[in-house]
Amino acid sequence: MPISSMTGFARASGERQGLFWQWEIKSVNGKALDVRLKMPPGFEALEVPVRAALASAFRRGNLQVSLSVSGQMGRETVRLNQDILDRLVAAGETLRDRIGGEPLRADVLLSIKGVVEVTTEPEEEAEIEARNAAMLASFHETLTSLAAARREEGDRLNAVISAQVLRIAELAEAAKYNPARTPEAIRARLAEQVARLMETGSTLDPDRLHQEAVLAATRADIQEELDRLASHVEAARVLLASNEAVGRKFDFLAQEFNREANTLCSKASDRSLTAIGLDLKTVIDQLREQVQNIE
Repeated sequence: MPISSMTGFARASGERQGLFWQWEIKSVNGKALDVRLKMPPGFEALEVPVRAALASAFRRGNLQVSLSVSGQMGRETVRLNQDILDRLVAAGETLRDRIGGEPLRADVLLSIKGVVEVTTEPEEEAEIEARNAAMLASFHETLTSLAAARREEGDRLNAVISAQVLRIAELAEAAKYNPARTPEAIRARLAEQVARLMETGSTLDPDRLHQEAVLAATRADIQEELDRLASHVEAARVLLASNEAVGRKFDFLAQEFNREANTLCSKASDRSLTAIGLDLKTVIDQLREQVQNIE
């Protein structure tokens, strides 16, 4: 339950005095924390606090952060250019005196370029700070939603990985109590190997034969691998209950699981043990895929 995934998506929006914005954060797997920001010009002041907040909230993952903005920054003012208007009116009167006709209508005059001027007053520093604070508040909402999404995915991962770790423990237990590991079974296999050697007509020194038998028995002993697998299972369960970012540790542990499974397969002198070893490798491969998603 405490672990977090590196996969998630979140979105939040806000508005202030006619300016609308929307934050989006997409998170995928990554070996470290890699942040890519996409923001429109004029909002560079937000980059430092945004990066700091991300670094504080997450340890790993490739994060794509985008900010989209629409609307107007600053206050619009409408001004009538009296000079141009007076000249247009005078020109219209002159033309009407010469050729006659109706006086120029106000809507026609106002539609002429330059008569009405729309300007945007620069924002005051206090307003810029207030706007940035509001946008950062929306960003933190997005951050909180993303963290929740990653934890939710982490809960799913926890269930999957817990089941895989349990399966590894069950297979290791099956190998531990496999009939092929009983002293009687080991003696029978060694006797069979010795018999095959004798059938070839080879003359072996009894002491040398004893040494070879002891060596073969030692090589076939998988108790050390089973002990390490049990230790790794316990370590995995501790990591699953941790409140820290354990992705790197779990990745290393999965490699150790795989190492023991490979050794077990190479030592197995019985088909049933080999089958257990192959099942172990299959589950461990699935485990390695899943732990790549852990933060």
